[in-house]
Amino acid sequence: MEREVRVRFAPSPTGALHIGGVRTALYNYLFAKKTNGKFIIRIEDTDQTRYVEGAEEYIMKSLEWLGITPDESPLIGGDCKPYRQSERKPMYKQYAMQLIEEGKAYYAFDTAEELDAMRQRLEKAKVKNPSYNAVTRTQMKNSLTLPADEVKARLESGEPYVIRIKIPKKEEIRLNDLIRGWVMVHSSTLDDKVLMKSDGMPTYHLANVVDDYLMKITHVIRGEEWLPSAPLHVLLYQYLGWENVMPRFAHLPLLLNPDGKGKLSKRKAKEYGFPVFPLEWKEIDENSKEEIWLPGYKEQGYLPEALLNFLALLGWSPGTNQEIFGIDEMIENFSLERINKAGVKFDIDKAKWFNQQYLRTKSNAELAQYLQAGLKENNVLSAPLTSEKAEKIAELMKERATFPQDFWKEALYLFQTPTEYNEALQQKWTPEVAQVLQEYLKELQNTTIDWNAEEIKHLLHQITDQLQIKIGKVMAAIRIVITGVTAGPDLMMIQEIIGKEELLQRIKNGLAQFHTTTA
Repeated sequence: MEREVRVRFAPSPTGALHIGGVRTALYNYLFAKKTNGKFIIRIEDTDQTRYVEGAEEYIMKSLEWLGITPDESPLIGGDCKPYRQSERKPMYKQYAMQLIEEGKAYYAFDTAEELDAMRQRLEKAKVKNPSYNAVTRTQMKNSLTLPADEVKARLESGEPYVIRIKIPKKEEIRLNDLIRGWVMVHSSTLDDKVLMKSDGMPTYHLANVVDDYLMKITHVIRGEEWLPSAPLHVLLYQYLGWENVMPRFAHLPLLLNPDGKGKLSKRKAKEYGFPVFPLEWKEIDENSKEEIWLPGYKEQGYLPEALLNFLALLGWSPGTNQEIFGIDEMIENFSLERINKAGVKFDIDKAKWFNQQYLRTKSNAELAQYLQAGLKENNVLSAPLTSEKAEKIAELMKERATFPQDFWKEALYLFQTPTEYNEALQQKWTPEVAQVLQEYLKELQNTTIDWNAEEIKHLLHQITDQLQIKIGKVMAAIRIVITGVTAGPDLMMIQEIIGKEELLQRIKNGLAQFHTTTA
């Protein structure tokens, strides 16, 4: 009988969740849903020295905002609880002891000073990668070199020790990765990693394998940076007798800096002006040593569905030219086989493009809410706009907006009368501009046209035709007079929205600025 697919995302609460970790969680989630399996969140907090207060809560909130919802987790529980490794501490010792009893692991009593001395000896001997391995362990203080009665006495006296895996001297370890194919590593390149630390806590290697076994994980989908550890994990499955239930491994390609050089880093992201965290995060600045808030994608105005779509395509290809995928479409099309091996550049401009596309799919009523909220929060208006006017403005700004906040920021000139003009207007001001505006002002004061963009456009064209002035020669200056900016959406719709009285005042201001007289 085929096992139920069970995958896990297992972050460490040592800081904020990196955007690369978000992609890993997303791929696990998509694979679980595609196969009608279970997506599990497990907190790997075995390294208590690096634990950061609030990090676990941050991780869970970030995934919740993105809609990456687990079937089992520390918050919602499940049949395999607890889901924090620190709460599973009693489970690990028995497996470490099993390995010792079977001669596959051993006690090591070496002090920090003795380990340093060993590394220095190896460095002097020109050894490239000094490590505690099948060769050097024979010269160290452990249960492989000490008499059995001395080992027993040391243990009974409470002397600190660690438990190390005993890597075989000459063995080829093979791993069939779902993304990379067969990976083969010779055991001589591996070191005897610590499995249990002196404080009784397991290291990542032991805890991760034991937990994956006990939680019946069928597929381990994780970042490429874990590939060097995979042979050790394969060996642990073999040593513990779990080879027949060992999960399939899939190591994801790295997210690279925008220049393609190196793994995406917080420093490089800052240089390029984008976040690496989903939500804002407080940390200590390396230089000033003061607390600072680092913005996240949410605070910069990215929609969660747009961010997910962007991340999904950073390494995975659907095999078609389609780029916009709702979450259900992602699930339907997702497969591990279509994940690339090569690292992929992080293109923030593409992320912005996705945000634009998702904004444009929203109704004017939804977009109007962004506008109203921004105007209120920033005290632009004393009272909210009518729904009709807000939706009309949202429709006008839709094609130019990248983020929700753009709806109020880019529309400020609709609510604030320009009183001063920059050099752009001076450069574009001509006698023809003054002539058209004077005539336009006079006609507006006397006209009884229906106040809509089409009628306004007809009136303005009628004036330029009568004056025999090409409208293209004056339109840029007229835009600046009316809005105070050099570019924007349809000028006729802008005039419809600001209303006749406001338009008259703005034209008068523009004419006055250049010491012209009205007819």
